Amino acid sequence: QVQLVESGGGLVQAGGSLRLSCAASGRSFSTYAMGWFRQAPGKEREFVAAISWGGGRTSYADSVKGRFTISRDNAKNTLYLPMNSLTPEDTAVYYCATTTSSWPRAPDEYDYWGQGTQVTVSS
Repeated sequence: QVQLVESGGGLVQAGGSLRLSCAASGRSFSTYAMGWFRQAPGKEREFVAAISWGGGRTSYADSVKGRFTISRDNAKNTLYLPMNSLTPEDTAVYYCATTTSSWPRAPDEYDYWGQGTQVTVSS
């Protein structure tokens, strides 16, 4: 199994940027595909982005395409999510997760989850 710790969240004004990180520890980090999800109060957890185990393939939710970029550094056991042009609709707790499947979008396809980091975007 793997342990995940998200960081980099905070308060930012609309139009600003944040960079989220997810530090992983455990076995065989580079063999996992990984994803970012988010959950706002009163809403279901939703897919944000996913990346293949080698980093060569990525997938994005339509709502973040062109603004967010998912990447990974397997040598550092770290997943990243730079976020640009943030809007209040991006306000949520952001989670990273790992999967033995091929970068899926469904939360139930992911095996291990971090505890989340809060992102708040003001008007």
